Amino acid sequence: MAAHRRDLAWQGCLNVRDLGGHRLADGGETRYGAIVRADSIRQLSDEGWQAAVDYGVRTAIDLRGDHELRDDPPAELPIDVVHVPFMEANEAEWREIQHEVEAAVAAAPDVETATRDVYLTFLGHFRANAAAGVQAVARAPRGGVVIHCVGGKDRTGLLTAFLLDLAGVPVEEIAADYALSEERLEPRKEAWLAEAETEAERERILRISRTPANSMVGVFEALEEQHGGVRGFLRGAGATDEELDLAARRLR
Repeated sequence: MAAHRRDLAWQGCLNVRDLGGHRLADGGETRYGAIVRADSIRQLSDEGWQAAVDYGVRTAIDLRGDHELRDDPPAELPIDVVHVPFMEANEAEWREIQHEVEAAVAAAPDVETATRDVYLTFLGHFRANAAAGVQAVARAPRGGVVIHCVGGKDRTGLLTAFLLDLAGVPVEEIAADYALSEERLEPRKEAWLAEAETEAERERILRISRTPANSMVGVFEALEEQHGGVRGFLRGAGATDEELDLAARRLR
């Protein structure tokens, strides 16, 4: 039997990982082949698409917003796509959110705190969207599920962190998986830096490219304090216990 590996080489993407092989608090580990996290799968080459299909992926959960979809080249996808925007707001709402994000970054003493507080700002505004992503995983038909946004680190990072938590993976292991995206996306960061025209833009790129493990730990601590944990946060947004259990069982 071939050994499983978490990192997957799908040509065209940089940040593809199976959520299998994570230690469960009650013993055992998460199941391979059930859920994969990725950067935008619209970047896949023909070989990359074939690798995804060969891996058993039958459903893609796309967390990008409508404005991002309009930029897609035409493509015939060999798998079903479910569009579940993780962050979607009108222009006025976005201005308010952007103001909150800028204030959080300015007030933070370090990148770890800034990243945590930006995520909590997004989760405060888009709680129902996060729950909808989990519900989409729960309702997906048999076969592998790939979850993606653009970089596969922020929206995808939060949703997959919630799924791992529901399955019973300890927080420190969830945070370690989240942190891997910074390394995987290094080539993209270097390309962005090469195109930056100002020092302020370079500093912004360096900040948003970070994925500190402690930022995710801080998100979980805040959700525990405010909502009794991830399950309470998602239930308050409309997800049922049955849906949360179904999503968790995909990984168990």
